[in-house]
Amino acid sequence: FDSTYFLSKTIALTNGAVDDEPDTVTPFNYYDEYSDFDSSFACVYGDHGARILPILYSLYFVVGFLGNMLVVWVVCMAAKLRSMTDICLLNLALADLLLVSSLPFLAHSVRDQWVFGDVMCTVVLSVYHVGFYSVIFFIVLMSIDQYIAIVHDVLARTYGILASVVIWIIAVSASFPEVMHFKTNHFSQQIVCNLFYPISDQNPYFSFRIFGIFKMNVIGLIIPLIIIGLFYSLILKKHLTARSSRKQNICHVITVMVVFFCCYAPYNVAAFVKVLELKELISDSCDFSKAINLSLQITEALAYSHTCINPILFVFVREKYRKHLVSLLYKTPCGRLQFMNNNPTQATGSVYSQNTERPSTVV
Repeated sequence: FDSTYFLSKTIALTNGAVDDEPDTVTPFNYYDEYSDFDSSFACVYGDHGARILPILYSLYFVVGFLGNMLVVWVVCMAAKLRSMTDICLLNLALADLLLVSSLPFLAHSVRDQWVFGDVMCTVVLSVYHVGFYSVIFFIVLMSIDQYIAIVHDVLARTYGILASVVIWIIAVSASFPEVMHFKTNHFSQQIVCNLFYPISDQNPYFSFRIFGIFKMNVIGLIIPLIIIGLFYSLILKKHLTARSSRKQNICHVITVMVVFFCCYAPYNVAAFVKVLELKELISDSCDFSKAINLSLQITEALAYSHTCINPILFVFVREKYRKHLVSLLYKTPCGRLQFMNNNPTQATGSVYSQNTERPSTVV
């Protein structure tokens, strides 16, 4: 998690960009040693994020939570985890749920301050970090599964659980060392929950942050993009003359990949530009820094939107899961009532036939 709004708010607080003077001073200020980036201290980034982000985060939480719970319901109750794809979709939905579960806390913190304590700070941001990487890795796993199932005509369901466990382990591992340094800190009567590295003269804060951004770019975008591109190019090469139903399936999964990277690539690019600024390879003027921070806020919010898009692609567009959804809805009390209202003659005839058949069976 690398929320630019939290970082800029923290920098502003540590440099007196607030009206109130701090009543208490922490024993060690993580930002006192930013001697190599003094130009940022003169910037007051504003509170655009405080006005817009809580609304977006709340919307993403409601839509993403309901949509992904719907995916879990359909995959478990109707599809019954019959294939490797079902297992991947289930775990992808669980990863999305991890992400959206952190959004209410972040929405409150953006508008005001962190009031949930140091333990919850670590838990919430760690959950976000694991969810972020697990979503990416499960989409990569889906591309591998599609290659095995379509090209080699093998359904690798027996390896689904094992592969999912491995993916979760990799996702947790990829979240280090950040998960060890999520904590709260006090600045000018406000509590900030963010990533605070134990800096020193030999290890300045920005070197840690640059490493974190590069790690996100490499294992969160570049490597997954290479793997997905490789497997889907092999699929398309072998099945250019495949049946239309199989072609539709391939096109659907490719669409899922394109939508995902359209959501996450802009944030990775903006973060990389931030690295160039921190390394002073490009302009570090106040206006340019404000523009980068604003772009990071916008693209980060765009990245969160994929948690709402995935359920739509999997449940409402894909024919298999749409049929499962309709079947489950008809089994609910509301669905049965709606069926009876739409088919009164059929429903009445069914009851009447049962009543007229019973005497004959007795006789």
